Amino acid sequence: MRWLRKVRERFTGLTDAISRFPLTSLFLLAAAVINAYSISTEKDHSKFLLTFILGAFLSAVAQVGYERFYTNSSARLILMAVVILLTAGYYIIIRPAPGLSTETEIRTAVALFGLLWAFIWVPVIKSTASFNQSFMIAFKALFNSAFFSAIIFAGISIILAAFNELILTIDYTFYPHIANLVFVLFAPIYFLSLIPRYPNENEGSIKKAAHIPKFLEILLSYILIPLLAVFTLIIVLYIVKNLNGQFWTDNLLEPMLVSYAITVILLYILVSDIDNKFTITFRKIFPKILIPIVLFQIASSVISLTDTGVTHTRYYVILFGIFAAIAGLLFSLLPVQKNGLIAALLIMFAAISIVPPVDAFTISRNSQISTLKNVLLKNNMLDHNEIKPKGSISQKDQQIITDTVFYLTRMEYINEINWLPKGFDAYKDFYNTFGFKEYQQSGDMNQSIYLNIEPSTPINISGFDRLIQIDLYKADQDGEEEISEFDKAGKTYTLLKETNGNLVTLKLMAENNKELIRFNTQEIFDKYDNYHATKETIPADEATFTKENDRAKITIVVQNVSIEKQYNQNNASIYLFVQIK
Repeated sequence: MRWLRKVRERFTGLTDAISRFPLTSLFLLAAAVINAYSISTEKDHSKFLLTFILGAFLSAVAQVGYERFYTNSSARLILMAVVILLTAGYYIIIRPAPGLSTETEIRTAVALFGLLWAFIWVPVIKSTASFNQSFMIAFKALFNSAFFSAIIFAGISIILAAFNELILTIDYTFYPHIANLVFVLFAPIYFLSLIPRYPNENEGSIKKAAHIPKFLEILLSYILIPLLAVFTLIIVLYIVKNLNGQFWTDNLLEPMLVSYAITVILLYILVSDIDNKFTITFRKIFPKILIPIVLFQIASSVISLTDTGVTHTRYYVILFGIFAAIAGLLFSLLPVQKNGLIAALLIMFAAISIVPPVDAFTISRNSQISTLKNVLLKNNMLDHNEIKPKGSISQKDQQIITDTVFYLTRMEYINEINWLPKGFDAYKDFYNTFGFKEYQQSGDMNQSIYLNIEPSTPINISGFDRLIQIDLYKADQDGEEEISEFDKAGKTYTLLKETNGNLVTLKLMAENNKELIRFNTQEIFDKYDNYHATKETIPADEATFTKENDRAKITIVVQNVSIEKQYNQNNASIYLFVQIK
């Protein structure tokens, strides 16, 4: 039957892909195994996982490079050996660290991004097949593999859910295990099965694989291009209207313009082999519009560096802006058959951004440390490599100090600064070190705050008569609610929660409705209201509140708290310890 023949062809395609990319398949299998082990044991093996994924990308690029430039099997074995050595070297580099840092994750992601473009570009270097055809083939293969993988996972999940409800309860880890097999193992191998052998395929086969479906042609030509034209008009009008002010300081516009540039470049490559009035006009006009837009954005980003210094995100914004400007220039001057130069340029820029000493992280680290030091020196806060607290400096300088300190903390560079106190913790020691609380811009004042007590924190419960867990939230209506009732020495005591608008008060009552002690829970939210939005955990001493009189003592330990400033809504989960005197 026809459907059975199609299934057999797809199965044959998968086995062919495994034999064609044996090392890649082994790395993917290893990634799936280590991921399955992590799911089962709930232990973090992300270093191994990233290593195997990087090895899979490297070996895939090596294989298409071998197919393009070599024929003898010895060259293939040498390339495989080089890939194994590079993969092992990557693991040796990241292994000593206690965990994966933000820097390591971003470096790896950029490397994988560059390898993906290399996978598309290398097979068509000096080939009769064009980069545009290779890109379209990869684009279709990626869409097909993602679509079929999602369908397979959804179908299996539905079957498992039905089996769980109707036959036998299954372990919750079944679902992540299935997702692991489908998306880590099946999806990439299926993707590879859709990539032809460029040098060994005849021109008709390549054209067939790169054929643009009518649906996709209509989507690109008559929907996406007009929408992008309207969006371009809005951006141009905004820039013209705000050239004298807001444009140069509006950091929120950066991601929008970066996304715009990415869309223009990708759409240009996708429609390079489509010839109609819309696509021809798009290829003539949009690269020329792209150039001034990204040049304005580069200028805006550079101006903002004057006070704040370079961060890795700003580095990538500027670097991509330079790439986009060059890409627009090449698109304007060269025919579409030369689009492969864009891939080569992108790979080169990706390598620059992760290879010291001009990489994003070396430059941002040195820039942020230098910015922090200069502000401290300017305000006479740094003397003989010792910080002198000073709370009277300008708000602008407070903001710069806050931003740089927390950036260096997030990126794990803070311990490299020898003039900061030993063991400095930005979340605990900021005020005592600099003499002022973390500065928050007006836009940050509405940021929500979410805090949790540090995990595995021991709590002293000696001397207390009762432990009660309570959730604090705004009730639907005002009034009193009984939380708990307990007896001690033949007497009954009651804990009440009194709600009055946003105010929640806990009251401990004795018999005859006699109040022993009360606690206004607003004290909890007031204490944490000025905490920095990036702070996530608090130690036991910061999570503890105590009230005491000659009749009773209550101690509250906060499990977690959320402060939704924008909606004026506060919630918390607490442990309440009660001692009757």
